[in-house]
Amino acid sequence: MSDELQSKSAPDDRAGTGPFDESEANPVRPYIDLGGIKVLPREGLNLRLEVEEQTGRIVAVGLDYADSTLQVQPFAAPRTTGLWGETREQIRQQIRQQGGRVEERDGPLGPELLAEVPVAAGPDAKPGKRLARFVGIDGPRWFLRGVIGGAATGDVEAAAKVEDLFRSLVVVRGGTPMPPRDLIPLKMPAAPGTA
Repeated sequence: MSDELQSKSAPDDRAGTGPFDESEANPVRPYIDLGGIKVLPREGLNLRLEVEEQTGRIVAVGLDYADSTLQVQPFAAPRTTGLWGETREQIRQQIRQQGGRVEERDGPLGPELLAEVPVAAGPDAKPGKRLARFVGIDGPRWFLRGVIGGAATGDVEAAAKVEDLFRSLVVVRGGTPMPPRDLIPLKMPAAPGTA
C-alpha cells in the first residue's frame, strides 16, 4: 500500500478547531455523551442514533442541521498511520459498483469525495440520484468519517454550518485496545439530570 494512502489526513489546525480528541475538548461545555462521540447541542440540531437491526448496536450518529444531514462514525485507528486515504478508495469503488459517479476534491476538511449515488425509487417514481459528500479526519488513534447530505452538498452557507458542526464533535477513543477500523462503541445519551 502506498504511503500516501496510509498518511494521516486532517486539517493542520484540527487540534485547535476540531474534530477534537477527548483530551483536547473543553471540559466545561455541555456535550451530549454518546460514548465514542460527544456532540455539542446547538439551536436547530436534531440527533438520531442509527441502530443495526440484528444486533441492536448503535452503528452511527445522524445529525439533522441546516437543511442537511450529517452521519458520523468513529473508528479505532493506528497511532501512526491514517485510514482516510484507504477508506476513500473503498467508498469510491462501492459507489462506482452501484453505478454512481464520484469525484475527489479538496474541501475545507481536507480531501473529500463528492458522490452522486443512485437511489432506488418508490413504486410510483423514477429512480433518482442523491448527492453526498464523504469527509474524513484522522485523529490521534481514531478516524472520524462523515457523510453529508441535503443542502450542504451544494449550498455554501449550509455547507459551512455542517462543516462547523462536524468540527465541533469530540471523539472519545478510550483506552481499550481495539483493532484498527473497529467502530468505537456508541451509546444512548443519559437522560438529562441523571449521572
